[in-house]
Amino acid sequence: MTTLSNLPIPASSTDLPPVERRPAIPAGFLAGGLAAGIKASGRPDLAVVLTTAGPAAAAAVFTPNAFAAAPVKLSKAHLAATSGDPRGGFGWAEAVISTSGSANAATGAAGDADQLAIGRMLAGATGVELERTLHLSTGIIGTRLPLDVVEAGLARLVPTLEATDAGLAAAAEALCTTDSVVKVATTTVELPDGDGRPVTVTVSGIAKGVGMIHPQMATMLSVVVTDAAADPATLWGLLRPAAARTWDQLSVDGDTSTNDTVFLLASGASGAAPVGAGTAAADALGGAVEAIARDLARQQAADGEGASTLITAVVTGARDDADARAVARAVISSSLIKAAAHGRDPNWGRIAGAAGNARVATVAVLEAAGLTATEAAARAGTPAVLDPAKLRIAIAGHLVFDGAQDGPVAFDRAAAREAMSAAEVVFALDLGLGTGSGEAFGCDLTEAYVIENSEYTT
Repeated sequence: MTTLSNLPIPASSTDLPPVERRPAIPAGFLAGGLAAGIKASGRPDLAVVLTTAGPAAAAAVFTPNAFAAAPVKLSKAHLAATSGDPRGGFGWAEAVISTSGSANAATGAAGDADQLAIGRMLAGATGVELERTLHLSTGIIGTRLPLDVVEAGLARLVPTLEATDAGLAAAAEALCTTDSVVKVATTTVELPDGDGRPVTVTVSGIAKGVGMIHPQMATMLSVVVTDAAADPATLWGLLRPAAARTWDQLSVDGDTSTNDTVFLLASGASGAAPVGAGTAAADALGGAVEAIARDLARQQAADGEGASTLITAVVTGARDDADARAVARAVISSSLIKAAAHGRDPNWGRIAGAAGNARVATVAVLEAAGLTATEAAARAGTPAVLDPAKLRIAIAGHLVFDGAQDGPVAFDRAAAREAMSAAEVVFALDLGLGTGSGEAFGCDLTEAYVIENSEYTT
C-alpha cells in the first residue's frame, strides 16, 4: 500500500535545527510575569522582558488589520524612531511589556494615550528610554486598560525580573488568554566569534494565541530572544521570511486580529561575532529563528480553541513555493476539512476542492518570503496552479487520490479513520508540477469552539 512515507516532505522544515519545548533564557535578558489584576479571573496578565546591558537590536512583524491596536501603533513608532526606518519594522529596544485581558484596540485617541502612559510607566520602572519600549496587548477589543492596575503591577514585577528560565516561563504564562497550555521553544546554533571559533548561541521564544487565528498572522503574540549579535535590519531580514513560512501559514478559525505581533530581539551577549546579511552565519541564525517560529505555530494550532487534533497540510511538487504554501493554507483553513478532521472522516473530495480554490498570498507576505516587489504584485491573489490529472492526496498515511491513475484510489476507509484518531493528522498533497513545497498548520473544528466563542465577553 502507498502511504504518506512515499510522498516527499518540504526540505525547508527538515533542514531546521531541532527544538525543545522548554523555556531557556538567552544571555542578556531578564524576564518575569505576574497577576496584576487586569483579568477578572486573577490569572497572570502582566509580563516584562528586559535587556541587561543596554539596547538590543529588534525586529518585528505586525497585523495588517485596519483596526491595528494601540500597542501595535506605538511599537511601530518606537522602532521607526530608533532606526529611522519609516516602516517601523526594526530598531532598538530595551524592554517589552505585555498586558493580557484587554486588547486596547478600537479605543480611539484615549486608547493611544493609555498605551503611551504605559510606555512611560515601563520606562520609569526600568530606567530605559521611552522610545526603547515595545508593547503587546491581548484580550477583548474595545476595552480600555486599567492604568492604575498596570502601574501597580509594574512596581511589583520589575524588581523580581530574573535572568532565569523560570522568569521566561512566567512571562510566557502571563501572555496567555484562552490558551490552555503555555507555549515555549528553544534551540541552539553554532556561530563564529571574531576569531572564527564556534560559539553556542541560544534562540528561544514564547507565544500565545489559540483563537482569531488566520494567515497574515493571528490573535497571536510572540517574543523571540537570542544572545546572537546582529543589526536591526539584518534581524528583520531573517524574521520576515520565517514568519511568512510559519505564522502566515497558521489558521484556527479564519479570523485575523487587531493585535498580532512578533518581536525578535538580539542582545549580542553570547560573544559571537555580529551576523551579516547574506552570510553563512545569517543562514544559520535564520534557520534557528524559523525553527522556533515553526514550533510555536504548531503549538498554537494544536491548542486552537476547542481543538482536539492538530492538522498539518504538506504540499510538494508545486510550480513554486508560493503556490505550495497557498494550497497548504487553503486546506487547513477549510471549515469543511476541519469538521471532517474532527469527525475522523477521510473525505478526500473536500481536500481536492479546497486545493482547487487556493490563491497565492498578499504582496506583503510574498515580498517577505523573497519575491521581488514586481513579482509579488503580479502574483498576489492569483489562483495557485493545479492539474487534477497530476495531483496525489494522502490522508493520515493513506493514499486516497492519484490523478495519474484516474483519480480515486481504493483504500481501507476503516484504517484511515483509525489513523485520523492520532493527535496530529497530516494531509499530504503532491501537485506533480515542479519542486515547490510548503506546509500549513491548523486544527479541527469542534462544538467546544462554538461554545467558547458564543460566550467570550460574558
